[in-house]
Amino acid sequence: MKLRLALAAATCLAMPLAAHAQPVIGPYVSLEGGTSLLEPVNFSDTFGNTGKTYYRESYSGIGGIGYGLGNGFRIALEGDYLHDTFHKVDPSEVKFVGYSNKYGPLLNVYYDIPVGLPVYPYVGAGGGYQWVSTRYYAGSGILGQYSSSAVKGTYAFDIIGGVSYAIDAVPGLSLTAEYRFEMLPASYNEGESLLGAPAIGTLKIGQQSINSFFGGLRYALFPPAPPPPPATPVAPVTPPPVQPSPKTYLVFFDWDKYSLTPRATQIIAEAASDSRTSSTTTISVSGYTDTSGTPVYNQGLSERRAKAVAAQLVTDGVPMSEIEIHAYGETHLLVPTGPGVREPQNRRVEIVLE
Repeated sequence: MKLRLALAAATCLAMPLAAHAQPVIGPYVSLEGGTSLLEPVNFSDTFGNTGKTYYRESYSGIGGIGYGLGNGFRIALEGDYLHDTFHKVDPSEVKFVGYSNKYGPLLNVYYDIPVGLPVYPYVGAGGGYQWVSTRYYAGSGILGQYSSSAVKGTYAFDIIGGVSYAIDAVPGLSLTAEYRFEMLPASYNEGESLLGAPAIGTLKIGQQSINSFFGGLRYALFPPAPPPPPATPVAPVTPPPVQPSPKTYLVFFDWDKYSLTPRATQIIAEAASDSRTSSTTTISVSGYTDTSGTPVYNQGLSERRAKAVAAQLVTDGVPMSEIEIHAYGETHLLVPTGPGVREPQNRRVEIVLE
């Protein structure tokens, strides 16, 4: 019955709560404090007395070191201390005063339950060894005056259920709350004496069951680094279409001439051919002169040169509707010079395929 009660309490404490916690990975330490209640214990002695001893709730504590395996399981070596004070003995008219202390090592295995919430319930079980230190004194009554003081040891086992809540401000630190049921199944004998005389008999104490409730702290020594925040999705950038660079052809003229040389005719034919094989929409034809002569005369000469080139493009198969004619005279010199200079590079027409 007691075991079923303990399992029910562990299951209730393992239910998810609205909190935030992290699974334990690597070494950790823990420290908890709380209260314990020793259930009534059967006893008998060599004087024929039998009955039960009852106890009041009292203080208790437990500390340990452990290791999280990273898959939900943890292993911990712990030491506990449980203090219980006498309340009464039934049946007896004797007034008892005193205490019963239990302490020793326990090796427990835990499992942190992933429930998809920011809290980790856990369950555990294990066993170990407990020393029981008992000291009591009984006043006058039907049993007379007698006292007992002894330290005995016995094996023990426990089952555990709890929850953990992480403190985000301190990585690795968590609050814990848990219930433990511990049982010392072996009975043992204590020396018993009357009126303080040497021991003249034995007191046999039966199985002990303790219910404990703890609250405390658990600290992972090397907590894993928090995951990086999710990256903000970036829309793919479509590069702008590559615009083909315009292709330029240069046609040069003799001084004060706008007639085409054989080389000029050859270059114009090449431009016309390229315009048909490329995605050309406009052919710009711009005429220029050097600085010899007057600006007005040079403006007219540059226009005649541009028209001569355009006419040859039409002869070579380029529609006139695709040709734009410009005349710039002695402006936009290819080779900068002073006024009145005959510079062959400046006597030109530029054909640009766009």
